Amino acid sequence: MKIHLIGICGTGMGSLAGLLKAAGHDVRGSDSDVYPPMSTQLAEQGIEVMNGYRAENLDWLPDVVVVGNVCTKDHVEVLGAQARKLKLNSFPALLEELFLKTGHALVVSGTHGKTTTSSLAAFVLTSAGRQPSFLVGGVPQNFGRSWQLGNPGGLFVVEGDEYDTAFFDKGSKFFHYQPKTAILTSVELDHVDIFDSLDAVKLAFRKFVELIPANGLLVVAADSPGALEVAKAAKCRVQTYECRPQGDQQGTADWIGRPMANRPGGRTLFDVTYQGRRFGTFDTGLPGGYNLANALAVVAACSDLGLSVDEIGRGIRRFAGVKRRQETRGVAQGVTVVDDFAHHPTAVRETLRALRGRYGGGRLIAIFEPRSATSRRAIFQAEYADAFSSADEIIIGAVSHPEKAPADDRFDPERLAADLRGRGVAARYLGDVDKIIEQVAKNAAAGDTVVVMSSGGFGGIHDKLLSHLGDAVVPAAPEDLQGVRDLIDETGLIYPDMREHSSELLVLRDPARRVVGCVAMELHDEAGLLRALATAPERRGEGLGWMLADAALGRARRRGARRVYLITESASDFFAEKFGFQTVDRELVDAAILDSSQFESSKGTTMVLDLGV
Repeated sequence: MKIHLIGICGTGMGSLAGLLKAAGHDVRGSDSDVYPPMSTQLAEQGIEVMNGYRAENLDWLPDVVVVGNVCTKDHVEVLGAQARKLKLNSFPALLEELFLKTGHALVVSGTHGKTTTSSLAAFVLTSAGRQPSFLVGGVPQNFGRSWQLGNPGGLFVVEGDEYDTAFFDKGSKFFHYQPKTAILTSVELDHVDIFDSLDAVKLAFRKFVELIPANGLLVVAADSPGALEVAKAAKCRVQTYECRPQGDQQGTADWIGRPMANRPGGRTLFDVTYQGRRFGTFDTGLPGGYNLANALAVVAACSDLGLSVDEIGRGIRRFAGVKRRQETRGVAQGVTVVDDFAHHPTAVRETLRALRGRYGGGRLIAIFEPRSATSRRAIFQAEYADAFSSADEIIIGAVSHPEKAPADDRFDPERLAADLRGRGVAARYLGDVDKIIEQVAKNAAAGDTVVVMSSGGFGGIHDKLLSHLGDAVVPAAPEDLQGVRDLIDETGLIYPDMREHSSELLVLRDPARRVVGCVAMELHDEAGLLRALATAPERRGEGLGWMLADAALGRARRRGARRVYLITESASDFFAEKFGFQTVDRELVDAAILDSSQFESSKGTTMVLDLGV
């Protein structure tokens, strides 16, 4: 089938495009706002993206034109499709028609946490060998893309969005998803451009819950009054979940999670009981109490789907998170820059709590762009002051597309800054991205964390800030791979399967964007392999090698590795003195590490570092 997607770079539409392409369809699309990670993901799949909306984009005469909810009935490509007598359909309806009518749909819904929870569920099921399909509104780090085509007619994990579907279908997207198992994380007022009250939000979720068949399961957050109210409409089995402090014997939820200990790399060990009986202990690198709750919901749902404690635990421990959800974009001059999608006051508050101290004991600096349909309105003006007050410094950017909010109901960034200053918090409004960068770069110091909160590209602020700080260690982009290869060749290293592990590469670029440092941290279950540590000859003696290795080890800790191996021909003293590596006999090395090309091709000294997790 020939399928054209209007607004293909939206998170949902881009995911659908990849899924359709994998299923054998001819997929193309158009958009007016093209930026990573979705633009990168589409390019890697060989999906043509037409920049800008024009009727001529439909001259290839697709069988169906998928209309996103951003399109009005007078959109130029909608009119172009009608003039050509092409079939119009919505993203959720097409997903239902082609993928969800058979099999078992696990739908993750709720005001908060949908993307992380659905991504985690998909990875746990995948790592347990269940070969699910999935479609989520973000890019899980473990997969590098937001979709997967698994066994036909099998499990399908889908993020259930309550937003409307299309101009010809104003119902919520998740009405199309035929849930058999569902997770409901929370119900709060959001999307105020389409829901005029909390009651309207609850009504949509109630209709969704009623879709679950009698032999299905609803897993619902016990600490969300709105979710509990909605769950009363369920005709199926209902199981509740809740996180409680360690030692707190209160709580009547079916599933209760209690954090036991914080572990190296910001990881958390938590204990789970089911209906009063101990179920198991789990280890996650996801930050914050709200993410523990997300993981607990996945434990409940996957247990009901037949997974063992060990299968669930292995997937949760190895899950690396989702791009744009507490994603580390890089470290420069000891300052960690984090990207996050938070825009609702609840998400802002919980994200800031989760990031406090995660990357060091320095200050927590928040940069906020009011960009979403909700955040550009004034409905949460006062609540934002509470949500941001836990940061040490806050910079509020300009309202994105302010004309999309009524003038008398528009968020006021200068008022928020004034309200925060009244609480004794350093805050200011800066409407220009370059001025924000200058302000942060002037004040930030080693050990500080800068979290950028935006649901869009925000003028490329993340990379610009890292570049301004200088000598940033960042994940490699596709355009860096040749530079990494050149540097490895120049320094005499061997890395024949580098492209296979490109997602594990970190690089350091000079002002001309030439790669002058690189390192890889390959992860093989509980063990990591540090390799390809190289710096340009003219930059040696500047400490770049230590910076790169330290960043790679931090990644290994956050992703649950218990030990890290390396082979070196001349730097054993450096690794021993700077990081505590010890020489080890190859007979004691993990089998998965021994199977790597590093051990097949190198005769140097083998070393190991116990990460203590």
